[in-house]
Amino acid sequence: MKLYYVYILECSDESYYVGVTNNLERRLNEHNEGLDPKAYTYRRRPVKLLFHAEFNDVENAITLEKQLKGWRREKKLAVINGDWDKLPELAKCKNKTRYDLL
Repeated sequence: MKLYYVYILECSDESYYVGVTNNLERRLNEHNEGLDPKAYTYRRRPVKLLFHAEFNDVENAITLEKQLKGWRREKKLAVINGDWDKLPELAKCKNKTRYDLL
């Protein structure tokens, strides 16, 4: 059975990078080796693995990867820390225009 991993890296500039792979160790090494000068992590090395989730289905892994990529830093941090119960509150829109509608 093939496994797939969604992962979150912390870059040297403290930004987060989200990706998906079928070989987590190899992919982490590739990020740190800097194989592609055009890659997001290239100028932000070294990177450190903060979170990963394992999947049997590549489509489920890609779905989570896309979801995480769209999230703010605070939500990604909650995932990294395993604070899943904080996600509903962090998902609420708190900008002024939203409050004006209530």
